[in-house]
Amino acid sequence: MTNIYVYSSSILAKAADTIKNGGLVAFPTETVYGLGANAFDAKAVAKIFEAKGRPNFNPLISHIAEIDTLFELAKTDERVIALAKQFWPGPLTFILNRKNLNSSFDLVCAGLPTLSVRMPNHPVALELIKKSGTPIAAPSANRSQSISPTTARHVYESLGNRIDMILDGGACNIGVESTIIDLTTSQTVMLRAGGLAKEELEKFLNEEVVLSHGNPDLPSSPGQMLKHYAPRIPTRINVAPDDRKENEFYIGFGNMECNLNLSSKSDLIEAAANLFAFMHLAEEQTKYPAIAIAPIPNTSLGLAINDRIKRASYNK
Repeated sequence: MTNIYVYSSSILAKAADTIKNGGLVAFPTETVYGLGANAFDAKAVAKIFEAKGRPNFNPLISHIAEIDTLFELAKTDERVIALAKQFWPGPLTFILNRKNLNSSFDLVCAGLPTLSVRMPNHPVALELIKKSGTPIAAPSANRSQSISPTTARHVYESLGNRIDMILDGGACNIGVESTIIDLTTSQTVMLRAGGLAKEELEKFLNEEVVLSHGNPDLPSSPGQMLKHYAPRIPTRINVAPDDRKENEFYIGFGNMECNLNLSSKSDLIEAAANLFAFMHLAEEQTKYPAIAIAPIPNTSLGLAINDRIKRASYNK
C-alpha cells in the first residue's frame, strides 16, 4: 500500500501540493472518503472520472472550507445562508445556481448551470481544502458503482495506485454520503438521502422537504444512478430472517441471528456508520456467494441506508 500516508502536518502539506499540481488525493470526511482534485482544473477533474470509471455526465460535489467561498461560486439567498450557518460544516450538500458559467468549472458541474457544494465536518478535510487554496471536487474514492469507502484501506483496495495519494485520517464516523438538497426553487427538494435526516431539515425550515429521485439518465446531482454502491456478488434487501437463503451472507438489524449486525440495538446512527464497512466484509468473504440484508426502518438515517442498499441491489 505504497500510496497510503498517515496524516501529519508534513503529509498534509504534501497532499495540498499534489492538489495544486493537478494530482488526485483521497481524503477522509465525516461521511466517506473522497477522491479530490482542484475543482477549477479540468484536466485534474478528468483524472477523477478516469480513475473511477465514472460517467462524465454525473456531476461532482465541490468541497469548501469557508462560507465566503460559497458566495464566489453560487447564487445565494436567505434560506441558503441560514442552512449553511445551521448545518455546515456537516453532511449536507446544496444544489445551487452557478454565479457564473466559468468554463473551467464545467466538468465538475457536468455542463449544468447548477453546482453541488458542501463543507465537510472533518478537520483533515477542512485543512486540506484551506492549504490547497481551492474548492476540491470529490466524489467517493472508489471505482464507480462499487461500495463506498470508509477507511483508507477500502480506498486502496478499490483504486490502488490509480491515484497519487491516500490521506489516512482514520475511519469515517457517519459512514454514508451527504444529504443532497436542491435549493434552486422555492421548495426544498431532497435529491439524495444521507447523513443529515430529512426530519432535521424540516424542523429547521418549518416546512415539508419533498423527496425526488431525479433522472438516472441525466443526473442533476451525485447518487442518482440506479446501480450504485454495489458489491461484486448478488445482493437482496428487505430480507426477513426466516426468508434468508442458505447461500446468503446475512447482514441483520436489530435483535436477530446474522453474520453481521448493523446494530443489534436497532440504532440507525450506528447502522449507517457500519453499512459500507460491513458490505465490504460481506463482499470479501468466500463462504457465501450472495448477500442478504434485513429490513431497515425508512425513517431518519434509515432513509439514507435504504437508498444505498436499493442501489446496491439493483439488477436490470
